[in-house]
Amino acid sequence: MLHSPVLLEESIDYLITNTSGKYIDATFGRGGHSKKILESISKDGRLLAIDKDLEAIRFAQKNFKEKNFSIKHAGFENLDMLCPSEEADGILFDFGLCSTHYDDSSRGFSFNEAGPLDMRIDTTQSKKLEDLFQDIDAQTLANIIFKYGEEKEARKISGAIIDSYKRGKILNTLDLAEIIKKTKTQSPKKIHPATKTFQALRIFLNDEINNLEIGLRKSKDLIKTGGRVVCISFHSLEDRSVKQTFAPKKISYPKEIPLNNRVIKDFKIVAKKIRPSIDELQRNKRSRSAIMRVFEKI
Repeated sequence: MLHSPVLLEESIDYLITNTSGKYIDATFGRGGHSKKILESISKDGRLLAIDKDLEAIRFAQKNFKEKNFSIKHAGFENLDMLCPSEEADGILFDFGLCSTHYDDSSRGFSFNEAGPLDMRIDTTQSKKLEDLFQDIDAQTLANIIFKYGEEKEARKISGAIIDSYKRGKILNTLDLAEIIKKTKTQSPKKIHPATKTFQALRIFLNDEINNLEIGLRKSKDLIKTGGRVVCISFHSLEDRSVKQTFAPKKISYPKEIPLNNRVIKDFKIVAKKIRPSIDELQRNKRSRSAIMRVFEKI
């Protein structure tokens, strides 16, 4: 299946404020958003894309030949190393995993086909999912599944995974998904029973939330006054981090200092909680959980 960029028209319409400006696509994927950005800026404009996935880098190098486009193998947490302070007119964060990751069972993200216990977005990273299972105890694993997957049956699932893995019953992602499916007593109707656990394992293994929060904080310094940060989140942990990062800062003074508390606002909300249209949901079911928020530096 080809990757369909989520909220494509909406995100680029909000992002581009200066057609001759400099923009950053912080998750290149298969280039859907980057292609639209390049179509929307002039030849004097520039686009820097980044991605942790080496397959994405190779795809970009093969298919994107525009002179005002460049791509780097990097993550959100590396943004400040790639762009000088207050230089970007817009930064786009799409926190979703590229569809090609799910469709390629060899990457270890899919619970519909047998694949290796991998789940690394950046394959230069040494630790795979199998390495995690070898070292972790049931309580720690339960905490991960509950925190990053918001899975109510985390303890039960964790115990089953650890026990089955030790007995050699989990050799691939399909085995893992079946163990989770058999363990759950409350199976959701709209999603696969293993969805939340797979999400949690992927987020933890790739340190996604921590890197996301670092990238968001750094983006505030890189963006010009009047420039915009567009964020597309796919679950509550991501969306919460976005809202907290761009919320006004409250400064409270001690009682003995006769000053009123202050609120420092360096970004204004341009758009909040934009969701995919009905047409997009029908075309791309994977967009169902997407939420877009847009902030402008003031």
